[in-house]
Amino acid sequence: MATDQAVAGGATGPTGVAATTSTTSGGAQEGSTVTTPGTYALDPDWVAHLRRYAVSSPRAQTMDTITPMTGRLLARLPVSSAREVELAFHGARAIQPSWEQLPVHLRSEFFLRLHDLVLAHQVELLDLIQLESGKARVHAFEEIVDVAQVARYYARSGPDLLRAQRRSGIVPGLTRVEEVRHAKGVVGIVSPWNYPLSLAITDAIPALVAGNTVVLRPDPQGSLTALFVADLLTRAGLPSRALQIVLGPADTARAVVEQADYISFTGSTATGREVGAVAGRRLVGASLELGGKNSLYVAADADLDRAAEGAVGACFTSAGQLCISAERLLLHESIADDFLARFLPRVEALRLGTNLTFDADLGSLVSAAQLERVQRHVEEAVAAGATVLTGGRARPDIGPFFFEPTVLEGVTEAMDVCREETFGPVASVYRVGSDAEAIERANDTDYGLNASVWTRDIGRGRTIARAIKAGSVNVNDGHGAAYASTAAPMGGMKASGLGRRHGVEGLLKYTEPQTIAVQRGMNLGAPAGVSGEQLASTMTWALRAMKVLGRR
Repeated sequence: MATDQAVAGGATGPTGVAATTSTTSGGAQEGSTVTTPGTYALDPDWVAHLRRYAVSSPRAQTMDTITPMTGRLLARLPVSSAREVELAFHGARAIQPSWEQLPVHLRSEFFLRLHDLVLAHQVELLDLIQLESGKARVHAFEEIVDVAQVARYYARSGPDLLRAQRRSGIVPGLTRVEEVRHAKGVVGIVSPWNYPLSLAITDAIPALVAGNTVVLRPDPQGSLTALFVADLLTRAGLPSRALQIVLGPADTARAVVEQADYISFTGSTATGREVGAVAGRRLVGASLELGGKNSLYVAADADLDRAAEGAVGACFTSAGQLCISAERLLLHESIADDFLARFLPRVEALRLGTNLTFDADLGSLVSAAQLERVQRHVEEAVAAGATVLTGGRARPDIGPFFFEPTVLEGVTEAMDVCREETFGPVASVYRVGSDAEAIERANDTDYGLNASVWTRDIGRGRTIARAIKAGSVNVNDGHGAAYASTAAPMGGMKASGLGRRHGVEGLLKYTEPQTIAVQRGMNLGAPAGVSGEQLASTMTWALRAMKVLGRR
């Protein structure tokens, strides 16, 4: 694999990222600092400023976060105790009625301002996303785009989607029915480490637009990014306590789940089942985006150069630490060798690096535990007979948790990499003889989050897509076409979760629908002196007439 590491000396950017080396290299983005491994540091005063947005006590226990770039300390942050989580919910509940009473078009304005602030402060955000997640800057920028789009979409569409709707009444002209939407109350969000900006705030935005307040517990490895977003929302004018942030490990997340009026969780399927069980016991709603073992099918008639280029992004964006990443390459046997001849050189050309510029194509895994999982999947598969077509090695020379983008062939059902989510830069090749076999293979998994189909025949692609049991299927794209189309719902089938983010569903799930029916001119039921039999006969005639008239 190619490596790409630049160095810069002594400067401190807007995030307070500082370098201790003295060698400089051109090309760094203004306000950012590019450093050799082991030299990242954050300005303590700036970290102290961000800590103010966490609900914690002055004597709180602390937790250390590291940067995957070097494995070294990044920040020391407070842990919110169970009592402090309770205080966060108390504050959020106190302000929620007044927040909901604010007209929705006024609530939406805060997020149009957030849209602009995220774009204006993208350098600081990109630095934090990279330092906390380890991903390449180009992939961190996808989170900037996502947040800006989601903020704009719900700010613009929220007023219409939440407006009271007239519905057909039982007696035309006499029964007036209106559907209104109420906020759930306080939404609890538990967000993961792999997309510390997107998955912390894009679920909070529609919840807040809908009139809820939010208690957010970001993953410890994404806490600084979440705190900086809270700072931006404060600059946007969001009322105090509308968004409360609590920090800490699993116990903190559990306390959020135990108190929320609605739960939004993104993470593993195993933990999602536990969250769902708590929600069921408490009779509150939950939206769960969980794991995936996503397929990418290259049909016999595909544009192979375009498919090979798209497959690189589909498999290796954010070093494969993406729930909608493609881990299974289903190649029609007639084009498999030609596809691989185009795909493998592109994979081998990917540049790995720790720098905070756009020079690297691929970043780090997030932790030693994630590296161990990826190594285990690859090593066990090879020991059982799989072949490494490219990659297959850890790269401690670049950073402690780096692993080369890897492509395997000869993977069998007995190997964990075949069915378990790897969540790393590993893709396995499977040759198929027909579209039908590809569909069968794509559906032969407990998961159903995302899929990709490559073909020159769009009609054929849409037919295949409809047969795949996944919440999103992209034709001639890996995952961005569906995910970035913010007006369309995104979520999983089967063990990949419940509910949807984005689109109409991504907003209305945070509301309680209420029907208000006003009856005029007559009472429903049998009038005085009319028997039940006569009423039944009259209603039977009326129902038949309404069908003839085309009434719904």
